[in-house]
Amino acid sequence: MPHDAARIADTRAWLSKSATDLRAAGVGLAASPPLLDDVVFHCQQAVKTHSLEELGEACLRFDSTLRPLVDRVAPLTEYAWKFRYPGEHEGPGRDEAERVMASARDAFETILSRLPEDARP
Repeated sequence: MPHDAARIADTRAWLSKSATDLRAAGVGLAASPPLLDDVVFHCQQAVKTHSLEELGEACLRFDSTLRPLVDRVAPLTEYAWKFRYPGEHEGPGRDEAERVMASARDAFETILSRLPEDARP
């Protein structure tokens, strides 16, 4: 059965945005000094939506083997706001930024590997 062309195009567009966010996170981490606030923000954005737990639960309805991945990335939800706006938070450390980036890349690659080739960016 052929895939829906509109859905494939939409999926590819969202994955392209995710890839751009991961690239931005990598640039921020490589900057001197590193832009750690931006790194964790872009990692969260790469996995999309402000509630990664909600998104993850929706994914689990289709593939329950994603549970470990959902559990790893759900905490990234806070990076949509935690360091993005002025407030009491000091900012993430490099170790935290690298850990968050590894989780975001893992999520991206795991989802990408489960999609048909024509849906990939």
